[in-house]
Parts: sequence; structure tokens; C-alpha cells
Amino acid sequence: MSLITIIGASSGIGLATMQTALDAGHSVRAVARGAANIPLQHERLQKQPGDALSADDVAAAVAGAQVVVQSLGVPFDARMLFGPISLFSQATQLLIPAMQAAGVQRLVAVTGYGAGDSRDSISPLQRAGFELVFGRAYRDKDTQEALIRGSSLQWTIVRPGILTNSRRLTYQALTTPERWRNGIVSRKAVAHYIIHQAVEPEAIGLTPVLVG
Repeated sequence: MSLITIIGASSGIGLATMQTALDAGHSVRAVARGAANIPLQHERLQKQPGDALSADDVAAAVAGAQVVVQSLGVPFDARMLFGPISLFSQATQLLIPAMQAAGVQRLVAVTGYGAGDSRDSISPLQRAGFELVFGRAYRDKDTQEALIRGSSLQWTIVRPGILTNSRRLTYQALTTPERWRNGIVSRKAVAHYIIHQAVEPEAIGLTPVLVG
């Protein structure tokens, strides 16, 4: 049993990972600005309100944890298309030194297919649309990934494909560039992979693409 800190635990993959970790018998520290509103009660769940862009909140979030899961997101709105996005890189600039200061080594970070060098595997036809819709967010995720890769942490960067709310647990973890491709995968499946890596860290230093 481990204490797993999940930063960005109030929705999406973070919320699914929280439930999966509890089901697997772990203790969870769920960190989000709206953590108090998470609709779940459990004796092994700590709901810790906090801002991923606050150094004090991040330090408190990682203290005493064995594993940190970073699962951040921005709303799909006009800012995604036109505004500057820096959440992913700024949060990571705070998280890495906080983990190092607390002696926490294991980090599982969620970015997405198309981040970092996986963008090279997107077909030219699809790349134009990808850049138009996701370009600003994914350029910041590129920086996020570079910061993590350059750290001394025991990291895994998880890159899901197109996410669904299905309960389907079937997925493939594509760990080599020649196999990378887009595909549909459930948030529940991504959460399952994250917790597996938290317990049995087989993919340290890898950037698997997850598809169904």
C-alpha cells in the first residue's frame, strides 16, 4: 500500500486514477482547487485543496507520498485556440524541485498523443488540424515533457490517445516510436495503466502512447 498524490484529481483522468488507486488498496491524496467538492468519501482518501501553480501547495501535496501522478488539464474554450497556455510547464517547474526536496522519486505524468516527439508520428494531413486546435496547449506540454525528461526523477510520461468515458479496460501501451499511432482509449484504462506503473514501475524513462 502506497500514498499516491494525484495533482489534478477532481476530473478526467485524475478522478479515474483516484478511484482506481482506492480500489487497489492504496491511500490517495487528491489535490485540486476543487478537491473539497470531489463526490467521494473513503477512509483512505485525503481531499487536499491546492493550486498546481502555488509552490506552498505543491510542497504540501507531495510531502510523504511514495508516488506523484500529475494529471492537469485546461478547458476546451477560446483560450485553447487563441490564448497563451503555460499551466503545464509552470506547474512542472514547481513540481520537480518540490519532489526532489521531499525525497519523492516516482512521477507518472499525463500529457497526450502528439506531445513531444510523438508529434512526428501524426500524418501530415492530420497535423494541420491538430496544430490549429491543440497547438498552443501541446507546445506547452512539449516544455512540460522536456522539464521532466531533464530531471533526476524516476519518471514515466503517459500519452493517451482520444479519451472516452467508456468502462473498457482493454488498451495497448506503445513504447517505441515506430509503433506510435492515435486511437481511442478510455480514461478508466489510462488510470489502470497509471496505477500499474505506480506499483510496478516497468516504464521508467519511457513515454508510452496509450490506445485501445
